[in-house]
Amino acid sequence: MVNIGILGFAHGHIAAIAGEWLKHPEYGVQLVCGWDHDETRRKKSCADFALEEAASAEELVTRADIDAVIITAETAYHASLAAMAANAKKQVILYKPMALTLAQADSIVDAVKQNKVPFTLAWQMRVDPVNLEIKELIDSGTMGKPYFFRRRHCLGMHNNPDFKNMWHTDEKLNRDIFADDSAHAVDWLCSLFGVPETVSCELSTMHQPEVKNDTGLALFKYQNGLIVEMMFSSCCAAAEITSEGYFEHGALQQYGGDGPATRLPHENQPALKWFVEGDDNWRLSKTPLPAGQWNRIKDQAKPLADFLNGLRPSLCSAEEARDSLRMVLACYLSAREGAKVRIDDERVYEI
Repeated sequence: MVNIGILGFAHGHIAAIAGEWLKHPEYGVQLVCGWDHDETRRKKSCADFALEEAASAEELVTRADIDAVIITAETAYHASLAAMAANAKKQVILYKPMALTLAQADSIVDAVKQNKVPFTLAWQMRVDPVNLEIKELIDSGTMGKPYFFRRRHCLGMHNNPDFKNMWHTDEKLNRDIFADDSAHAVDWLCSLFGVPETVSCELSTMHQPEVKNDTGLALFKYQNGLIVEMMFSSCCAAAEITSEGYFEHGALQQYGGDGPATRLPHENQPALKWFVEGDDNWRLSKTPLPAGQWNRIKDQAKPLADFLNGLRPSLCSAEEARDSLRMVLACYLSAREGAKVRIDDERVYEI
């Protein structure tokens, strides 16, 4: 049994993950204590999960009975909390996104390396069964070389008038909603195809002026010629198709991969279908679509528990997480400059 402490309850997804750990003691995770810089949030969350309260982050990470931490504080605190936990020799689960800046990401990578502690970024998309099936299809070469791939990744926050007041849209705490949520799709694309050479990106603020960069489009270009498109909107009412890919010998289409795509009835919709030259019809995945996006969030609990118990490797290493953060920040550089930029452009450190 791994004893875990929670560093920050800002990210609402911790409720789903911790709830599953409490429901499933067979996962091998024991929730022990929690801390948050917001006293009201700390007291309520610790009461909700029957946790001991830690007066400070330092107190939590230095407890001898704590084996691991999950960091779900606001993004601005990720680097300092991750380094603190690594220096205390604790296993670290860091919730997405990794950090605000590339320099902060560097500090996390350095702390994990120096202390040789088990570390993972928590990315729901890296453990989603359909996404894993897509990766297996691509890696197997079933459809040949990829020529073009597109991922639409959206939220429906335009229906929440109070969203503008949440920390997710606070520049100091989280940059903006594009940085916060497009990070999911960018990291998944990085896990599929690696780090691209260049990006061209456009960002717009469409719905509420206080919610900056709620709409964006990035075109990533790879050395082998592959073009990968990532479209993001936090004000999407509904959708169906989530991903589409076109290959040397086939094509694939994914459905229901985000909140807007599971909003409307979708019980009879396949999660994934693909076509291979020589076939006379689509091949359909047997993986069912979840009832809603919250189910996907909850389903992270088991693979994260398996990581803590040494039953599986890291979902995403610190170095991999830094790569995908660099891709996101390069989007901002491209939008700022109004031009295509290289992912390895050192000006990304200015963002």
